[in-house]
Amino acid sequence: MFVSPTYGPLKLEQVVQRMCAFMKKEGEYRIIVGTDSQPLLRSTLFVSAIVVHRIGRGGIYFYRKTYDLKPYSTKERILAEASMSLALASEMLQLLARDIVLSEHYRQLLEIHLDVGEKGLTREILNVVVGMVKGSGYVAQIKPDAFAASCVADKHTKSA
Repeated sequence: MFVSPTYGPLKLEQVVQRMCAFMKKEGEYRIIVGTDSQPLLRSTLFVSAIVVHRIGRGGIYFYRKTYDLKPYSTKERILAEASMSLALASEMLQLLARDIVLSEHYRQLLEIHLDVGEKGLTREILNVVVGMVKGSGYVAQIKPDAFAASCVADKHTKSA
């Protein structure tokens, strides 16, 4: 189940419907998927966010929380975040696949934001996760441009 600050709790199908309705307004758009994680005492929290950015005019977002009882190292968490974002992007495109033209249009707008950067611990795994995303046919963004993961999803990992 996803949560939207604007629309409340929604299933993924409803999220896609809201996205499509939002994108009918005039403008240029980006669809962004990003995941962040937070180690907890006995589990790991993952938050995946879907952001629809109307360039120059704001946007809307949706997020879902997933808990995993497994402890992860930093590298394992980053790989899991990237995998979750890719799986979510694939799920969204499958829902849009009923209309091939629409599906291809959304694929071209879709970006995956990764919570990695060229500084810090994550730089060691940067090329691996960027390669995963690019190899899957998506645009990859890293910090400081990866706001869906490092700001939107991160906001909801901290409020756990």
